[in-house]
Amino acid sequence: MTGEDDARRAGSAAFRGVRAWEPVEHVALDRAGERIAAGGFWVVVATFEGRLDAWRMARVERDDAVPESSPVGDHAWHGPDASSWSTSLDEAAYRAGVERIRGDIRDGEVYQVNLCRMLEAPLPAPEPGPDAVALAHRLSTGNPARHASRIVIPRADAWPGAWVVSASPELYLRIDGTRVLSSPIKGTAAPGEAMLPKDEAENVMITDLIRNDLSHVALPGSVTVPEFLGLHELPGLVHLQSTVAATLAPDYDWTPALWPALLDGTFPPGSVSGAPKSSALRIIEREEPGARGAYCGGIGWIDADRREAELAVGIRTFEWVPDQGGRLRFGTGAGITWGSDPYGEWAETELKARRLIALASTPRMST
Repeated sequence: MTGEDDARRAGSAAFRGVRAWEPVEHVALDRAGERIAAGGFWVVVATFEGRLDAWRMARVERDDAVPESSPVGDHAWHGPDASSWSTSLDEAAYRAGVERIRGDIRDGEVYQVNLCRMLEAPLPAPEPGPDAVALAHRLSTGNPARHASRIVIPRADAWPGAWVVSASPELYLRIDGTRVLSSPIKGTAAPGEAMLPKDEAENVMITDLIRNDLSHVALPGSVTVPEFLGLHELPGLVHLQSTVAATLAPDYDWTPALWPALLDGTFPPGSVSGAPKSSALRIIEREEPGARGAYCGGIGWIDADRREAELAVGIRTFEWVPDQGGRLRFGTGAGITWGSDPYGEWAETELKARRLIALASTPRMST
């Protein structure tokens, strides 16, 4: 059996109510509008930096009632040591970044910037990586999420690989026929704590940005905001969420132009970049020392035969990469506005990461 045959047999993905197996084709989503429009079920992993991979899967199963498979026997999750995680920005560096961004806002360069840091820990494993089913089950039990997913695509001559396990609560794009939705999350508090005026302000700014982003493919006059500043309770925290809806214009109604135009207008997601997006991306490149990867990108599926798609924003997401012997990566961040307190923003990144890092880690044995 060839390496590509092995990759096909091992490749799989699971989402809420949808499972898929056996990748048979790979395309760059932003350049393959005609191929996507021709049909098929596609699994998508898009990095924040703009690599937009899609794999067509040979087998698909749908059942909203079936949860992610439970690991049995030796398939329990074995994560990195809880003390082995490092961060790309320590507290002092992160707070200094917040202050510089506040300076950019004062100078009129930008209104809001999402500043992130990457956590990573060594996790040796043979490719295609550690047991993603085991981690997905642990997250679904300890931190259930609306847009939970796992994707494992082994590398092959015909395509790149991917290993992602996500507990994302945030919808990047959902398409059902001609209706497209996006539900940006901006504003975070611990349970029982009130949202600050800064939280509402950044949600308003990003909701307006998403309205503009979707207008690139929308029927004129069809962009609406059916949910505005909704409070959503999640395990260990509370978020503010708004929802923007639109109707696809005829030129983009599942035509070859749909995905190139939709991604050009909306990617990377506004809630994890900032406003104006071009200025925010320039500042993110200046402030963050490394790539985010799948974190803050897009993760999900496209069913062109059924004219449906669902992509989550890649937050609360673990990505395993094989370099340096194998590393598990996880990102966390906060939206910075003029009203931001550097200490509070650092605390928000800690709040968002604490529960999930604990679930993915192996506690150090006491002696």
